[in-house]
Amino acid sequence: MSDYDAIILGAGAAGMMCAAIAGQRGRRVLLVDHADAPGKKILISGGGRCNFTNINTVAHAYLSANPHFAKSALGRYTPQDFLALVELYGIAWHEKTLGQLFCDGSARQIVAMLVEECAKGRVTMALGQPVSDVGHGDGLFQVTRGADLCRAPALVLATGGPSIPKLGATGFAYDVARHFGLNIVQPRPALVPFTLGPDDALFQALSGVSADVAVRWNKTRFREAALFTHRGLSGPAMLQISSYWQHRTPIHVNFLPDQAADWLIDQKRERPRTLLRRLLGQALPERLADALLERTGVQGELGNLSDKALRQLGARLADWPFTPSGTEGYAKAEVTVGGIATAGLSSRTMAATKMPGLYAIGEAVDVTGWLGGYNFQWAWASGWAAGQAL
Repeated sequence: MSDYDAIILGAGAAGMMCAAIAGQRGRRVLLVDHADAPGKKILISGGGRCNFTNINTVAHAYLSANPHFAKSALGRYTPQDFLALVELYGIAWHEKTLGQLFCDGSARQIVAMLVEECAKGRVTMALGQPVSDVGHGDGLFQVTRGADLCRAPALVLATGGPSIPKLGATGFAYDVARHFGLNIVQPRPALVPFTLGPDDALFQALSGVSADVAVRWNKTRFREAALFTHRGLSGPAMLQISSYWQHRTPIHVNFLPDQAADWLIDQKRERPRTLLRRLLGQALPERLADALLERTGVQGELGNLSDKALRQLGARLADWPFTPSGTEGYAKAEVTVGGIATAGLSSRTMAATKMPGLYAIGEAVDVTGWLGGYNFQWAWASGWAAGQAL
């Protein structure tokens, strides 16, 4: 039997951050993970280069049943704070687009940095063996791994959500949280590609075609690239809107977000002999233009088409509805929406309000960021907040 000041379950981004902070504050910390190495999800992120934060991080870029919950932690540990740590370790980085920061080299540099930070805090890492039991008695949490029993007055849930199960992801954090009386906001896959049904089979032939679009669901809108796949729709725009989408509802795509409402009529005045197919093929990838025109049934020279027909076509191209049949699920989801309810947690310390000593951080909590480094920033910030409180 081994005693510690805190046991952290999950050696991912949030768990390592929390362990490093608490350890460097003099706490005896045990960091536990069933994987044989830490930071597995970090390694595959950002195409292997780890989109480690977003300099534009703001609270409204996060989904949660309580949209204000994330503000405290995000305000106290900022992207600049993490960037300072990255630069302290001499890790070269670059801004890609929309405030997204990536390593010039490899995501392995971020994992190595966090492992070194844990070493500075003398954190004990217990890897490669699953937790078989978590209990509580005499004011101590008890964690069993094989024949080992470890105890501590504080337990941190940092095992994430069920997205990307091939890396060993499960709903383990939710099970432990429920066991100790915390509520769970129904989890679902987020930042995930859509699947399309037989009504949109026409677009399956466009696999590999991408276009800059504006996509909307209700009042939420994103302007980024969309990618057609053999199963449906992907690309940053679609991944973003998927976090908000609800089943059996349409999403609306503007294929020409930079064009004015009557641009087709203006083009008709200027170039009446131009084929509609040629005009649209200049504004969009040709295969996409052909598929859209085939679906609408509008063809011919601009001068031979009525203003009404062109106005209707323009409106359709600016607000094209797709009703996804579903998503590609947790297997392809980058993160999970939902999780441990924030109503039972302190926004300052991440501690459970009704279970002294229990904390929840990172993706396990009902806080989900946009694509582009926001979820890592939540991991760093929530891990830092709990690490300061342990």
